[in-house]
Amino acid sequence: MLRPRHGMAGRTSGSRRTERARRVAKAIHTMIRVLDEARSVTFYSQAFGLEIADRLDFDGFTLVYMSNEESGFELELTVNKGQETPYDIGNGYGHLAFSVGNLDAEHKRFVERGLNPKDIKDFMRDGALLARFFFVEDPDGYKIEVLQRHGRYQ
Repeated sequence: MLRPRHGMAGRTSGSRRTERARRVAKAIHTMIRVLDEARSVTFYSQAFGLEIADRLDFDGFTLVYMSNEESGFELELTVNKGQETPYDIGNGYGHLAFSVGNLDAEHKRFVERGLNPKDIKDFMRDGALLARFFFVEDPDGYKIEVLQRHGRYQ
């Protein structure tokens, strides 16, 4: 069952809030494997203003957590040491998504930085605009959707 994101669902007494906190999961990061740490960090920094929040180096791999002040959600880049060939993304991966306040300005900025965004698309449903977006690929081929903040895509 879908629950409203705002309104009455957020108004709980102290004990109900504590109970809810114990049973509601909070999304905190997503992980992707990348071949070249520096190239990936540069891409996500230039494209989405993400900065390194933490970097953990281990014997066989490095974890790089990136975020920005817009959200507490983090992108975890996993760099496996000794990996020399690009990863096979396969057909199970979908995409990451970022929302922006001005899609046209962001698209222009991506073009100016040589990030090769696809064309902006209008996605209609029942004659009304559901979403405006474009896609871009990171250096490892991961697809990223950039959406205009609108409706459910805030």
